[in-house]
Amino acid sequence: MTRTTLIALALLVGVGQGAAAANPAVETLGAFQDWSAFAFTENGQRVCFVQSKPTSSEPKGARRGAINTLVTHRPAEKATDVVSILMGYPLRPGSDVEVEVDGQKFKLFVDGEAAWAPDARTDSALAEAFAKGSKASVKGVSTRGTRTTDTYSLSGFTAASNAIAKGCNIKR
Repeated sequence: MTRTTLIALALLVGVGQGAAAANPAVETLGAFQDWSAFAFTENGQRVCFVQSKPTSSEPKGARRGAINTLVTHRPAEKATDVVSILMGYPLRPGSDVEVEVDGQKFKLFVDGEAAWAPDARTDSALAEAFAKGSKASVKGVSTRGTRTTDTYSLSGFTAASNAIAKGCNIKR
């Protein structure tokens, strides 16, 4: 699955489960407090992901598009817990996005308006931190130099993650 496909799906479901319900290609697996779980088929292969929006964003009033954090399973590609964050603005090339989960810090590389973990080990560690944590802070800088901080509640992440593991037949 391409990053463009994942970003397009995040934008689709980012407005809420109603958008997913309106698109028969996206199956809602459930809503779990602050996280939602979805599945779809791409090129005959099942893909499952969880997504959430921030509970707060700084600076207030900054012009931004959709802001979402996603964790995706693509079993046909043997890819699990792939973390991607849509920041809602063009990120400064060469910068990092910093994710902090209850004091544990992770650096993600930027690609357009999205940030990605540099490798599968970081993806797994970040997903595990999400499961154990209570909140995540995401910091990035735009091409214009605007620094943003988005705060996410991690309530419901574990249940949503379990739903996509079941939906994509991932053994835990």
